[in-house]
Amino acid sequence: MSSHTEDLGRLLAVIGDEDTCVGFLLGGIGEVDEDRETNFMVVERDTTPKQIEECFKKFLRRPDIVIILINQVYADMIRPTVDAHNLAVPTVLEIPSKQHPYDSSRDSILKRAQRVITPPERHY
Repeated sequence: MSSHTEDLGRLLAVIGDEDTCVGFLLGGIGEVDEDRETNFMVVERDTTPKQIEECFKKFLRRPDIVIILINQVYADMIRPTVDAHNLAVPTVLEIPSKQHPYDSSRDSILKRAQRVITPPERHY
C-alpha cells in the first residue's frame, strides 16, 4: 500500500468494462501498491467468469478496500459469490454499464434490504 493510501484511509475498487473503469480512474480512484496490485479490473470480451470471481474475492480479502463497485452484468456472471458476501465492509455496489441498464430486481443489496423491510407473510 502506498504511503498516500496509509495517510488517507481506504479505497474503492472497480470491476467493470473499459468505459466504467476509465471514468472512475479519471475521477482519481486508481491505486497501484508496492506489489503492483491495482484496485480495478477492466473486463474484456475474453475475460472469463472465473477471472472475475478471482478478482472479486481478492478485493474482498484486501483490508484497504471498503467499497467494491461492479457492473451488474459482471455481478450476474458470479451471482452466487456476490450474493454470498454478507458483510458490511467491503460494501458491494452493483452499477449499470453503458451497454447494460441497471435492474434493481437483481441487486444483492436491494434484495437483502427488501427481506429486512418486508414483514413475513402470515398464514392464518
